[in-house]
Amino acid sequence: MDLAEQGAGRGGTVRGRPRSESVERSIIEGVIGLLEDGVPLAEISIERVARTAGVGKATIYRRWSDREELFCDVMRAAEQADPELPGTSMRDDLIALLESIRRRGLANRSSVLVHNVFAQMKSSPKLWSAYHANVIEPRRRLTHEVVRRGQENGEIRSDVDVELVGDLFSGPMLVRTAMRPDAELPDHLAEEIVDTVLEGLRPATS
Repeated sequence: MDLAEQGAGRGGTVRGRPRSESVERSIIEGVIGLLEDGVPLAEISIERVARTAGVGKATIYRRWSDREELFCDVMRAAEQADPELPGTSMRDDLIALLESIRRRGLANRSSVLVHNVFAQMKSSPKLWSAYHANVIEPRRRLTHEVVRRGQENGEIRSDVDVELVGDLFSGPMLVRTAMRPDAELPDHLAEEIVDTVLEGLRPATS
């Protein structure tokens, strides 16, 4: 039985009415429409979202506990889905992860919506914290899992810190996509980054 059938809220509380995917979609699209019209995040209240989507405030609160939770789902809807990892090797999985960051960076550069929302989110500590916990941190954990498997399989040295190694792989791509909007993002970049870092992490051969 899914959440729509259970009528359960995101916090696990059972609500009185079943959830509707079409209603959720109209609410999220209403927020996206406001942002595309240039309305700042600070001015998008639950009341305004309700008017835009043509629903009552209670309908929104049955699905999201507050604005921050709603905005996190809006950002997830505006982003590309996380990639399916091939699972053939640590190298292949890391290339797939970095390629998804590269593609997301290319998409974000052409998306005024995403660019403006990220800029505004950073001035809202609560919203940025919620986005980090629900979107960024799961991606970091996935990278760490891939690196940890690589250690277990002997693809990299076992004496290196998993979190540090994860940053060594993802850091260069994040710098180019998020901090250097003028940097080139060629098709082979993910493979080049992974192979360059792996050169220094492979176990020594006797």
